[in-house]
Amino acid sequence: MSADEVSAGPSGAHSWAAEFSALAAALDSATSRSAALERIVAAGAALLPAADVVSISLRRADGSFLTPAWTAPLAQRLDELQYLLREGPCVLASRRAGVGMFESSDLGTDPLVSQWGPAAVLEGVRSALAVGLFAHEDPPRIGAINFFSFRRGALADADRDAAVVLAAHTAAVLHAYDDAEAAERENANLREALRNRDLIGQAKGILMEREGIGEDAAFDILRSVSQRMNVKLSEIARTVTGRHSEI
Repeated sequence: MSADEVSAGPSGAHSWAAEFSALAAALDSATSRSAALERIVAAGAALLPAADVVSISLRRADGSFLTPAWTAPLAQRLDELQYLLREGPCVLASRRAGVGMFESSDLGTDPLVSQWGPAAVLEGVRSALAVGLFAHEDPPRIGAINFFSFRRGALADADRDAAVVLAAHTAAVLHAYDDAEAAERENANLREALRNRDLIGQAKGILMEREGIGEDAAFDILRSVSQRMNVKLSEIARTVTGRHSEI
């Protein structure tokens, strides 16, 4: 493809490339999950300029929702209202099969948001678009990315492909942080297990020397005390090693 053919492409494609390139760089420099999600909602506002405020909703294990990132406090208030009423763009998008998308051009009259819609209008919001996260999973999904506009119909012609791709980026980021946190927990558990093993070994050595017994007998003493007192074996070992001069 020639340079002329590239430059002749749709302007939206150039905007996509620029925004997602900037997002990739921003995500690379993010130092936490919350920082990464804040960068994503900022990218959402740039990709869909018809949206006045943007937020991300996530579902907790117990089924309740929270809003970890938003571009303005209004978005957080709109989300909290959804969670209270159990109705609204993110709630509906997270329940739908397929891509999991909800769009309303007139929140004041939309029967699907008969409670939340009029309340949103009182906040000055007239239309909304939400895309569920983890598009290839069966609903209910873990959340959605939400776009709100102060104008009726403003999001009807929004670049929904961009919104879907951004939702996929959000899902990938969440997966990456989940994997990293799981690996860190596993490493922490391994480090703790190694520390406990060393501690128990030291405690056995102290008992072997003081009581003139073998390794198995020393371990049996530690285990017996642990069971009798209903205290972890590692804690008994820590007491023995920390106070062996008093024992």
